[in-house]
Amino acid sequence: MIKLLNAIVIVFVLTGCSPSTPQLPALSGDSVILSFGDSLTYGTGVGDDDAYPAVLERLTGLSVVNAGVPGEETPQGLKRLPQLLNEYKPALLVLCHGGNDILRKRDKNAAAENLKSMIRMARERNISVILLGVPDFGLFLSVADFYVKVAEEMQVPFDPDTLPDILSDNDLKSDQIHPNARGYHIMAEAVVKLMQKSGAIK
Repeated sequence: MIKLLNAIVIVFVLTGCSPSTPQLPALSGDSVILSFGDSLTYGTGVGDDDAYPAVLERLTGLSVVNAGVPGEETPQGLKRLPQLLNEYKPALLVLCHGGNDILRKRDKNAAAENLKSMIRMARERNISVILLGVPDFGLFLSVADFYVKVAEEMQVPFDPDTLPDILSDNDLKSDQIHPNARGYHIMAEAVVKLMQKSGAIK
């Protein structure tokens, strides 16, 4: 029995030590990051300097483009993304989209397919992708299931927890669905951590 327990512990430790975050190429000092999404990327509720892409730029020292459009749904985002990828030629796409699809009760399978198409567009241009999950409706906010499926299928570094945690805390919100300056700062810090875990930065 003791041997069996020891074996289970060893397996648990080895499994816990194995990298679970998909790995990305390291970014160079002149890399551009494209933060793409809706109002959560744009920074609704705060000034430009407190939106998460601006904070991310300060934290990483890299050029970060804020490509957030308030109110946008994934079909419109899918149409808008190619021009931005071609214009800015980013090394990394931080994708945080789909919140308006959820709020307006659009087809979640369609939203998932749109996100996957965005990821494919980036990869066709050798652009790495990080995905941020947005919470679904419910008594306790948790990430919408379709983000988990997209992340698993497309094997992208994924943060399912930060936005649900921020939007569950009134002290971190400017209104019911947007962070305040402190909340956006936490969002940017989470992106940095995910970049580090994935090997994009040290």
